Amino acid sequence: MSEETKEPESSKPEEQLTDPRTPVRLGYAGASQLEAGERSSKLQIFANTERPPVRAEGALKQPLLVREALSALYEVVSSDFRYVPKDRTAYLAYMRLKKQTAGQSAWQAQQAYFDWLARNDPSAWVVLDPVVTVHPDKLLFEVFSKDEGAYAQMAIDWSAVERSGDLQHGTTNIDFSKALFDGVQRIRSYRETKLTIGTDAVSVASDAARPPVIEKSIQLPDSWLRGFLQVQAAATLPTTAVRIAAIDLYNVLRHLRLNADKKQGGRGVRVELVPGEPPRLVLEPWELVIATSAGPFTGRQPALVRIWGRRRLGLLRRLLPFVETVDIHLLGSGLPSFYVLRAGPVTFTLGLSGFTSANWSQAVGFDQLLPRDRGDEAAATLSAVLKQLGEVWVATAEELATATKKPIADVRAALQKACQHGQVMYDLSQDRYRLRPLLGGAIDLGRLVYRNAREKVAHDLVAKGAVKIASENRIYGVGLELTGKVTVTADRRDYRPQLTLDDDGRVRGAECTCAFYRKHKLKEGPCAHLIALRIAQAQEEERRRQARGAERGTITLETRTYARRLPVATGATGESEEIVQLSLDRQRLRIRWGPRGSKLRVQSFVFGSVAEARAAFFERVDDLEARGFLDGSAG
Repeated sequence: MSEETKEPESSKPEEQLTDPRTPVRLGYAGASQLEAGERSSKLQIFANTERPPVRAEGALKQPLLVREALSALYEVVSSDFRYVPKDRTAYLAYMRLKKQTAGQSAWQAQQAYFDWLARNDPSAWVVLDPVVTVHPDKLLFEVFSKDEGAYAQMAIDWSAVERSGDLQHGTTNIDFSKALFDGVQRIRSYRETKLTIGTDAVSVASDAARPPVIEKSIQLPDSWLRGFLQVQAAATLPTTAVRIAAIDLYNVLRHLRLNADKKQGGRGVRVELVPGEPPRLVLEPWELVIATSAGPFTGRQPALVRIWGRRRLGLLRRLLPFVETVDIHLLGSGLPSFYVLRAGPVTFTLGLSGFTSANWSQAVGFDQLLPRDRGDEAAATLSAVLKQLGEVWVATAEELATATKKPIADVRAALQKACQHGQVMYDLSQDRYRLRPLLGGAIDLGRLVYRNAREKVAHDLVAKGAVKIASENRIYGVGLELTGKVTVTADRRDYRPQLTLDDDGRVRGAECTCAFYRKHKLKEGPCAHLIALRIAQAQEEERRRQARGAERGTITLETRTYARRLPVATGATGESEEIVQLSLDRQRLRIRWGPRGSKLRVQSFVFGSVAEARAAFFERVDDLEARGFLDGSAG
């Protein structure tokens, strides 16, 4: 490393650009593959030899269902929705490697490919091979996409397998390559398919002729590992559950397949929930309303939740014909959402973060949702919970509380902490916790508290009270304009970060007066002051959300957007939606209203005191809610 690129030890943390990585070694006794014969086939999946051995073997009762579920799993692990410019360099290198390995066996060719990547493109391995867990009741697969946007869990009930031999419980990684995916496509219903998972599986060669173990070393980015743990841990938080039919999800995918996204248009899905009425899915920007057919919403409170990541739902298309029901678990607008697809003995859970690794603003807002590990609180409870799970493998929180004789609240807190540490997996489809160490060794949790050094500096600034929101202005159709003031005592100066966030939580504009921004702009990510401003804004939004209805007398700045679907007039086609936006800014109250998608009318009021403006604001809020408007401003 040259002197120009080397980071001196005395450099400021917010100026460090290195991306910490966790080394992970994987070894396989062979390349996973499908051996297809005339009457039977063997699906041999080799497990990681660097981890304690696991074993499962049996004949699949519904091979086509398992084939489509594994195909959907591969779609998730290989998906990357980030923009990538065209570059033929990798393709030409691949063609050269293909010619060089034309006469080699599958094992030799795969090892040669791994060796070539290690020499020429070490950053290509940035995802962990699928994690497989063998438990007494289920066989589970877990994957996470390269862009940190999608998490998937596939569970196969043992009732779908005619087992032969005993199970060897535990967690490992499996070799899930493109060759295995291609082999899975050859599974047929008229041929018996036997599944074998283990460190040695069933060898296709004699011991004397067996090739050496295939090895590869992954440099796993800490940001990817942190995202995997956080999205999975988010499933443990309270959610709003909505059930839809498989045909409803098909209608969403069909429209998205036939219609491209529009520039400058919304790319979300609005979920309208009214107690006693079927949930409605509204696709932006076409305002297409899909009335679901699985029954009415059983919740007590009406809600309007806006979620993103809808294009990733196309990863489920192959499994959809087998799906019986779809349960959507919503955390809130702009927050992760989870789709639980039930297809007989196979359950597929897809978790969408709603943003990619490039969308740092939405990711920072999501971080405020989960508790941050700052010590060894409740270490005794955590130890007792893990010990009990080590004996039973899977249990509910109530069962663990009874077994450990600990308060249920402490047990739930310990379980969520264990999920964030990669020790436990939460099975959302069954509301159960499962013992699942993500990596073979211990995870350096200190490096996963923050995404990078700049984020740590930003949190320190917020904790010290050095960050102030000087002004915020929510403009309908544009987003939220934020201006902050960050006082850095060490620099003896104030910085002025400015952010513009659109309705999807993406950054439309950002600038700061610091040297880091002037040097790099946003090419190396945001500076610590921009992150600090976003954290302060997220904390303020959470404070306002908690204060709604309880501490109305303390609110001075607030913006809420309400929506109501209008009945279709006789002879008219389609549906329309009425929007009302209320903005309280100390002594000022601004009201915007009109049909969605059109230019809204505006009316402004100025009152003699903040109390009078606040009273008028909440008077209109109560009136809108009484008239059936849904609050769509949460998040």
